[in-house]
Amino acid sequence: MAQKAPKVSESTRDERTTYVSNRYPCISDCDLCGNCAMFHGRDPVLAFSDYIEGSAEFDEVLGRYRYR
Repeated sequence: MAQKAPKVSESTRDERTTYVSNRYPCISDCDLCGNCAMFHGRDPVLAFSDYIEGSAEFDEVLGRYRYR
């Protein structure tokens, strides 16, 4: 099972950046992983910038991209 996203109040910016990078790694095959489609061509680190900067929780940001 995947590790849960660190809460903003309990983590550093670097920990949140590492979590997003590890959870959504670019494998240079967009047809296979789907990250580009899910985040509308944005790098996951940029897509989760509000979470990384600490202004929103991970699930809140993820919800912006689901079912679009």
